[in-house]
Amino acid sequence: MKKIYLYTLAGALIFSGAGCNKVKDFGDVNTNPGSTITPIPSALLSNVEAGLSGYASTGTEAISGGQYAQFFTETQYSGTSLYNLPQNSFTGNYAGNLNNLQIIINLAPNKNMVNVAKILQQYIFWIVTDSWGDVPYSEALKGAANILPKYDKQQDIYKGMLSTLTTAINSFDSSPISGDIIYSGDVASWKRMANSLKLLIAVQMSKTTEASAASAAAKEAIAVAGGGVITSTDQNFTVKYPGGVYKSPWWNLYNGRKDFAESKTLTDYTASTSDPRQAAFGGESEQAGNLNTSSIGVPYGLVRLSVTAFTDANPKWARVLRGDFRLENGSVTLITAAEVWLARAEAVNLGWITPTADETVAKDFQNGIGESFVQWGLTSAAGKTFAQGLGTPDIKLISTQRWVASYPDGHLAWDIWRKSGFPVLTPAPDATNSSKQIVRRFTYAPSEYNTNGKNVAAAVANLDGGDTQDARVWWDVK
Repeated sequence: MKKIYLYTLAGALIFSGAGCNKVKDFGDVNTNPGSTITPIPSALLSNVEAGLSGYASTGTEAISGGQYAQFFTETQYSGTSLYNLPQNSFTGNYAGNLNNLQIIINLAPNKNMVNVAKILQQYIFWIVTDSWGDVPYSEALKGAANILPKYDKQQDIYKGMLSTLTTAINSFDSSPISGDIIYSGDVASWKRMANSLKLLIAVQMSKTTEASAASAAAKEAIAVAGGGVITSTDQNFTVKYPGGVYKSPWWNLYNGRKDFAESKTLTDYTASTSDPRQAAFGGESEQAGNLNTSSIGVPYGLVRLSVTAFTDANPKWARVLRGDFRLENGSVTLITAAEVWLARAEAVNLGWITPTADETVAKDFQNGIGESFVQWGLTSAAGKTFAQGLGTPDIKLISTQRWVASYPDGHLAWDIWRKSGFPVLTPAPDATNSSKQIVRRFTYAPSEYNTNGKNVAAAVANLDGGDTQDARVWWDVK
């Protein structure tokens, strides 16, 4: 029997009456699926939002990206941090979250529900395309109408994401956003989130031939008339977990295991700048709620016997996040004010945004680090003072502090490093791949060749060097 192409299938549909969704129980995402055969848009939205945090925490794209960017290193079973072949499949993204959002779009309960679904799709597509490069986009999610979609060029996907975000931002009305467990249906918050995503996407294009279009998109994103971007930590795009059935992924990271550590690469850098955020970045125990901090980063990219020898000799090695940031009812941030301000600093530095009395490279840089400090329980004033002490913010310093401020979002850190080359990272000493170089993209899974061979072959032809982990995605310009 011919294998049905996975990313055309519907994900787990959410049925039954949606009722009134509440953050404390994630609405009705756990109701009886046998009570009706009609998909409920509000419950579908709750379900997607509840699982969205994997893209910035412990999902494959994020936890692997965090190792390539040297936020994390493995402590038990060295593999990813040694650059084993990242032959990962992206079909789960299509069959699950992307498809559930497409169902909302197809049902079209109202304009704002459709807008939010489209915005969230662009966030997911951004993660997927940045991980693999060319992937299905324009012909994806068509169901039986197209079970073998083409792979769009990443350049075209980026244009499509910016266009879709712009259209959604400009078409919000007063209709309700039901099932929204992130912003509780607040339109202004969704506009800020979408504009912030638009800015981050634009900045990622800065070294490409589309830099002019990216510059225009960045200007549009920060324009107050268009809703503006996230500017304060209380506006962050964050998934908050109630605990119980729905636990934070950061709690789950050490649920009976301790496979990951904060990398010595990061702890060495924070030590070199006397960065007080390190007190939140690393904890000495895997126990949730433990308030003891650690700055003993684990050496990056070592084989199992070497790394276990280190952790055995240093039992207070730095776990990922201090214990009070790994509670069952904790949260995961996907886009933060710190990340947005620092991206603005880069945009001003590029000449995309005209400096004003209130917006200069230095002020945006200080605002970014100030909000990062707030995010980790410190004060904005302390962050701005710290920023001033780092020196004049050129592209090296901006990029390196973007890297720090994105912690622990490993995927964004990987994006920042691949685009800018900063911070300068030394590849794993015990790397197993032939080039011994840091992974620059995931390779296509065997299932892609088996089910959509013609289209994946066309995508591979666009890669310099073929379908390898050393090939660079479109915006990763040498």
